[in-house]
Amino acid sequence: MSGAVEVFLDETPGETRGAILRDGRYTHLLIQRDDDPAQARLGARSIGRIAEVNPGLRGAFVDLGDAPAFLPFNRNDRLSQGQRLEVVVTAEPRAAKCAVVRRLGPGEGAPRLLEAAPTVAEQLRMLAPDAELITGLAAVDAVMEAEEEALAGTHVFSAHGVDLSLERTRALVAVDIDHAPRPGRDAKQGRAAANREGLKQAARLIGLRRWGGLVVVDLAGDGQDAEAQAKAARAAFAHERQAVFGSVSRFGLLELSLPWRRTPLEEVLLDADGRPTLQTRTLSLVRRLRRHMMSDTATPRIVVRCAPDEAALVAPLASRLGPRALVLADVAAPAGRGRIEES
Repeated sequence: MSGAVEVFLDETPGETRGAILRDGRYTHLLIQRDDDPAQARLGARSIGRIAEVNPGLRGAFVDLGDAPAFLPFNRNDRLSQGQRLEVVVTAEPRAAKCAVVRRLGPGEGAPRLLEAAPTVAEQLRMLAPDAELITGLAAVDAVMEAEEEALAGTHVFSAHGVDLSLERTRALVAVDIDHAPRPGRDAKQGRAAANREGLKQAARLIGLRRWGGLVVVDLAGDGQDAEAQAKAARAAFAHERQAVFGSVSRFGLLELSLPWRRTPLEEVLLDADGRPTLQTRTLSLVRRLRRHMMSDTATPRIVVRCAPDEAALVAPLASRLGPRALVLADVAAPAGRGRIEES
């Protein structure tokens, strides 16, 4: 990826976020929460103990200490229960699946963390090594904007007449590229341009949402331009070296496979019903409080008034912002509707 790059780092008590903006659009949203199991983070290196060997799954379940993991192996590998190994996390947990690890070599001693995963700041430097980290108010606003875009179901790119929809199911990621032709423009050229833009934006949004696995794209038009459509797909996902591409069907469906690496964004932020979890609501209030305190340095007290269960979690985090921060529990406040007030 090339073009203008801005990199944002927001260190709110309880959660650190990073966002990358390329050519005016967000491509990455990184989140690390203080209570995430350190051994299950991408890139963490640990000593693990083989808890169970499962030939049917061609792998073994590994005890990392604070988190379980799955170790795929080849037929020639010889692993035994109780064996100690040094491993590194290659994919974080998701949807009832534990973290996936890769074997580095033999290990000794009790399961434990050897080397922590890269911090959000370190990850940002790896992804955009030449960009300066932007912090403060701009970073708070950026990570909130990135979250809003990532969780949106439909995206319209009017300049290209593209209406893009993405949905993750248990089996696959479904992408639908719809095209609204412009009067007076060649229909074939319009569809080709719409597919190029739709694939480009789909690749960006899939990365922003941290999705992997099988992806099926319903392209605009049929599969008559299969070669050009396949070329456009490879260009859109060129940043993903492990992507595997299928052919374009005569119905205009393109299949590809992407590696899983991070926990999907919606599983971090939302519950099973698609609503923000208590932890997400809590951290959002702390972030809003911090933003208000940075933008208003004169008011003696900045108050968060919220539901009691949220207040109980917000209070210890808000205390890390200093004596100007005050949290009040309000039994009349609906969940997720906390207010920031000046006092």
